[in-house]
Amino acid sequence: MQAPEIEVPIIGAKPAKDIGLSVSEGEYSLSFGIGELTGRVRGDTGMRSLLRQYLEPRVNEMLRVINQELLIPAQQRLQQMDKQGLVVIVDNLDRVDNRQKEGSKRTLPEYLFVDRGDQLRQLHCHVIYTIPLNLAFSNEFELLKNRLGDVKRLPMVPIQRQDGSDLATGMALLKQMVLARAFPDADATERLQGVEQIFEQPTMLERLCQISGGHSRNLLRILRRCLEEDDPPITHDCLERAIREHRDDLSLAITSDEWALIQEVTQQQKVSGEDGHHTLLRSLFVFEYDDPTEGRWFAVNPVLRETKKFRSLQAANHQTIP
Repeated sequence: MQAPEIEVPIIGAKPAKDIGLSVSEGEYSLSFGIGELTGRVRGDTGMRSLLRQYLEPRVNEMLRVINQELLIPAQQRLQQMDKQGLVVIVDNLDRVDNRQKEGSKRTLPEYLFVDRGDQLRQLHCHVIYTIPLNLAFSNEFELLKNRLGDVKRLPMVPIQRQDGSDLATGMALLKQMVLARAFPDADATERLQGVEQIFEQPTMLERLCQISGGHSRNLLRILRRCLEEDDPPITHDCLERAIREHRDDLSLAITSDEWALIQEVTQQQKVSGEDGHHTLLRSLFVFEYDDPTEGRWFAVNPVLRETKKFRSLQAANHQTIP
């Protein structure tokens, strides 16, 4: 079988003057020729493999050229516009598969962020990388921090303390996140006065925030389900139906072993470095919180607490749900 032909750009051949920086209503856009590669290799594993073989020995040269022809000129242009500099956010790397790298005992995240960490730091700008959660439980975590610097963990918005008592500040922030989408030009007080334009009953907003567990994406996902069904004000039945659908979708994927681990987290409010616990966090069965005084702790996703399975396990163990 003949290998597919690919066109690989000559790194460094594109002069710096071809780099584009456009400004529109306060938004800045950079263009660079290498971006044209994306569409050609996406979805073709054979082509990606060939491209990797070609680019692997040229990584350092690529970094040098990207710095000289893209980042440094961009920084200079931004500073001429009285901006402090350039920040690049490399998102979705937290989705890198945790499988072993071919021909190595290292996992792909360890190879990318630990073994190649020094190269990731060579870009001449501020860079924010998202990383897979399992690296936080890896034996390589300290080495990772030495290579890339401090790792910022983003816990849930705290709406409850570790002892189960409510935390009003976190709840207020989540409410404002919802209301700001409905009343973007109003202040915080005015938004609260408009709750009944969005929800049939004011208590429904608190119910939505509470069931989200402080996970903003889950909150907005449930809200979107409601809005797809009907226009505001959202009815009580509509909200509960959206919560139930979200709960059923999530619980459907939980195995018996994972239910046992969920029980452990309920009892201990912590997770270990075991693979099963990684799954609980990655699958959003368990949420991480950070208390300024008590430190990091973990709790079961509130929507799972309303399942018959969870309640039956609690009853069997004679536990109360905090």
